[in-house]
Amino acid sequence: MEFRKITAIIRSRILEEVEERLQEMGVKGLSVTLVKGYGEYKDFLAHDWLVTHVRIEIFTEKAQADNIATAIMDVAHTGGAGDGIVVILPVEKIFRIRTRTEARAEEI
Repeated sequence: MEFRKITAIIRSRILEEVEERLQEMGVKGLSVTLVKGYGEYKDFLAHDWLVTHVRIEIFTEKAQADNIATAIMDVAHTGGAGDGIVVILPVEKIFRIRTRTEARAEEI
């Protein structure tokens, strides 16, 4: 089974709506981290230009990756600079630390 890792960096205020959409889709798990940085959008009033966003990380089957990425973009899109990014990366293996076994598709 092929897995993918989806990383999305989005506006903090959109997080709850994105989480709700992902739960409706049956996404079994995700991790959320508060991050700071700048790219297309910079806070020129801050001494370091950094803007606070959230990073969402999801491991999923290859077949679901595009649907999940599209759902995130649908909810997070405002059309303005700073909407964020979504990245899909290949994953070779996923292991469960508790059982020390390789995860199967139905577990992810």
